[in-house]
Amino acid sequence: MGFREYLEKIVKKGALQKVDVEVSKKLEISGILKEIEPTPILFNKLRESEFRVAGNIFCTKDVIAEYFGVTPADLIPTLSRAISGRSEPEIITKAPCQEVIESTVDLDKLPILFHCEKDGGNYISSAVVITSDPEHGQNMDFHRAMQFSKEKFAIRVVRGRHFHQFLERNGELDVAFCIGNTPNVLIAGATSVDIGIDELHIANALEPVTVVKAYSNDLLVPANAEFVLEGRTYLEERHAEGPFVDLTETYDVIREEPVFEVKKITHRKDAIWQALLPGALEHKILMGMPREPTIFNKVNERGVKCLDVNLTPGGCSWLHAIIQIDKQTEEDGRKAIEGGFAGHRSCKHVFVVDKDIDLYKPHSVEWAMATRFQGDTQMVVKPKEPGSSLDPSAEPSTKLTTKVGFDLTKPLVAKGKSFEVAEFPKVDSEKYLSKEA
Repeated sequence: MGFREYLEKIVKKGALQKVDVEVSKKLEISGILKEIEPTPILFNKLRESEFRVAGNIFCTKDVIAEYFGVTPADLIPTLSRAISGRSEPEIITKAPCQEVIESTVDLDKLPILFHCEKDGGNYISSAVVITSDPEHGQNMDFHRAMQFSKEKFAIRVVRGRHFHQFLERNGELDVAFCIGNTPNVLIAGATSVDIGIDELHIANALEPVTVVKAYSNDLLVPANAEFVLEGRTYLEERHAEGPFVDLTETYDVIREEPVFEVKKITHRKDAIWQALLPGALEHKILMGMPREPTIFNKVNERGVKCLDVNLTPGGCSWLHAIIQIDKQTEEDGRKAIEGGFAGHRSCKHVFVVDKDIDLYKPHSVEWAMATRFQGDTQMVVKPKEPGSSLDPSAEPSTKLTTKVGFDLTKPLVAKGKSFEVAEFPKVDSEKYLSKEA
């Protein structure tokens, strides 16, 4: 299924809100998206572009689980199987993403959004970025891109990531920014795997995807993408990038970042631009959820029976992880904490709970902390650890941070009061309540 086909599906269900009045790509669309999230929305008429814009499309785990035909509880096993059971996509020669080949490059004609008042410019935030290295092959991940001319972007390249390693090794790279994708491609692009693994193979294991050779280079891109921006990225050519609202809903700083020069634009007929609101629910879900299987696996590797993992929206879906375990030994809580930090190295706080705690309800987790936690024996403090560049409170120059793990599990044998939640009788209240005539 392509992005277009998915929109048609939710239109039939009555789940897609439409805006038919004229709107602007500068501040107006982003404001509407934020106001009505998580409701999916399609903007049919833009002041500055002939193309339509869709946003808030994959804002919740429920929506993504429904897309794959599983329950939210089955998402982690589904993603884990796709990572371990990768498969090569079918290569085709005639693809929807190349129905239209623009004769000239003019980024001003595209609905690249200006999201917030202090942003450095119009930003692409929804693109999966594909590049390649002679030794390691293709890589797909996410990089934001700030437009600064009709042909060029400054792209945020985080040091240490595979794209950065490829760029340092080669000096310049062919790049394809692919916009308008379904969750199999989006989630695969956000997954952290070993260098040399093509994330499109993960996408294909989640749901079959076809790929096509890019129009102007040899990269393989999703055939059903709405837009593909092809070009070259240069390590030594730099431009100021930022400010921009990142995952923590705070403004990132201005940096000198590599330039991406767009040399060819292809797209579907009547293409629909996929908007991804920075720092909002969809951004958090697509960034954080692919880290949950890696935490899940690392906890289980330590001999602890992990049941579920939730990177919480309140923790920016990046800095806080709640790990639910079936506790068998008194050391399981501490082992799970270590597994959590090993599975997601940007994580700052890890909370481990028992199987009777609902890790999707903050009230339930807070109750476990109030009734089952003692700080002097059940807290793990890891000072001056490498943290996340997204954390405003981390040490600015090094990103060192203090990581803390909280074992909120009850003891296997209670020595005093019970740790069990009392259950009230189950009744059908409708039988007892009077009904007005």
